[in-house]
Amino acid sequence: MVLLTREQIEARLVALHRASLVLVSDLSLDTVLERIVHLAREAAGARYAALGVVDDRGNLERFIPVGMEAEEMRHIAHPPIGLGLIGAIHAERRIIRVPDIAQDARKVGFPPKHPPMTSFLGVPIISGNQILGQIYLTDKEDHPEFTQDDERVIETLAAYAAVAIGNARLYEDLLTRDQAVLQRNRDLALLNSVGELLASTLKEDEILEKTLAQVMEYLQVEAGEIFLAEEEAQMLRLALHSGDSAEAFWTKDRFEFGEGFVGIAAETCKPVITTTPERDVRFLRQAVVEAGFRCIACIPLAARGSVVGVMGVATRSERHLDQRELGLLTAIGTWAGITIENARLAQQARRLAVLEERERIGMDLHDGIIQSIYGVGLALDYARMSIHEQPDEAQQKIDQAIESLNRTIRDIRSYIMDLRPRQFRGEGLMEGLARLVDEFRANTELDIALTGPDDGQVALSTAHATALFHICQEALANIAKHSLASHTSIDLWTAPGRALLEISDDGQGFDLRKMSVTLGHGLSNMHTRAHKVGGDVEVTSEPGKGTTVLAWVPLSNNEPAHKPK
Repeated sequence: MVLLTREQIEARLVALHRASLVLVSDLSLDTVLERIVHLAREAAGARYAALGVVDDRGNLERFIPVGMEAEEMRHIAHPPIGLGLIGAIHAERRIIRVPDIAQDARKVGFPPKHPPMTSFLGVPIISGNQILGQIYLTDKEDHPEFTQDDERVIETLAAYAAVAIGNARLYEDLLTRDQAVLQRNRDLALLNSVGELLASTLKEDEILEKTLAQVMEYLQVEAGEIFLAEEEAQMLRLALHSGDSAEAFWTKDRFEFGEGFVGIAAETCKPVITTTPERDVRFLRQAVVEAGFRCIACIPLAARGSVVGVMGVATRSERHLDQRELGLLTAIGTWAGITIENARLAQQARRLAVLEERERIGMDLHDGIIQSIYGVGLALDYARMSIHEQPDEAQQKIDQAIESLNRTIRDIRSYIMDLRPRQFRGEGLMEGLARLVDEFRANTELDIALTGPDDGQVALSTAHATALFHICQEALANIAKHSLASHTSIDLWTAPGRALLEISDDGQGFDLRKMSVTLGHGLSNMHTRAHKVGGDVEVTSEPGKGTTVLAWVPLSNNEPAHKPK
């Protein structure tokens, strides 16, 4: 037996130590395994070397051989399966050194067409109580068998290898967890984006288009569609298609509940998915299959326990949506379904409001204007019959009819103002008030004056300016309908910390304690608008002495006060 000198052994261990430091510095497991097996072969002078890594159950998960030609590797039926000497290393957790494999009873387990081997050295790779794998060396090139010195060297290498494999596994676990966290963050970002989108609109078309666009971009699919359930019918119609092959998807644009993928998703309120639509008899659109689409998913859009629609996505790739993606789509489908339902409820509310407004207008016209015109007609008819016999009385009736018509014209103009509400456009407040004055003058023919700061500017936020605008609008509407005034004035000025708006008329006035319900609603609206922005409204009026509305809101800054001229 050839024994190494002490100096040779120490030099060998130093070289091995340096190589091992490089070894453990790498966190890529495949790279680590490659380095280990090459280092082991070189250190022991073996013709063949191999490294096997086992999982927690002892199953071989990685196997790296070195020293064999590629052609030899191709002819070997399979890697070791843990029998014979390799199985003994794992079971006994100790080094096994054999001068001739053929003479050992544990030689079983070689796969067919494995090259013949003689000497053998096997060292377990152990970390704590866990065996991570083994290093196998065969056919020492400069000696008939491996030596104790080889054992010492490979045992040292196995200790380093255990650390390296452990570090690499920890690194892989960290990468996996990091990737999972990153994916969850991306999913949450999508949900937040969709949530913001859905919260920003109640327009059904925008909900459909933007939701589908975000889902398609996130999943990287070539086509998407949304079906909507028809009210009071078990039917879904194609409302939107986006992406490729629209003509293929539109070949069937209606599904009954329970019919096809779309109808099944609606009926069961569960996703329906396939990667083989050509073999799935439930998929009823052959043109889509012929267009090359393979992965197809239909997700219900649910709201309050009922399905309002179905969202479908399709791709030509062989991918399959995993549980994470399905969960994400289901959440988006629920949000979109609720938003669509809310949009429909809002639309119904608007329709109801329109109907109620029409009914109110009809009643007002019937009880007011129509009755007035009917009275004018009766007065003129009486005048016609009595004009020859009682001309003075007939003339009186005609005068009454003219006065009544004039009142009716004023009423009609006030109704026009009610039916054409003005909106503050975000311009300067004085500009907005000037628009109100022009429209009031055109509709009522009353004398009206507007005064304000010399430069026409008041430092108000949009919310505060809007409040004063609508308070003025409400006050002018009341003047047109109830005051019988000949003159109206509007004054805007500032005081320390406040902007003040005064609307006055010289009309008939009223007793605040006995004001009408209609007028009371108007005043209530003024107070509400002012209070919402931190201001207030004060109304003064007496019968026969006109009415004054004084409103104030906080200024945006403490600019100097400007009194009206």
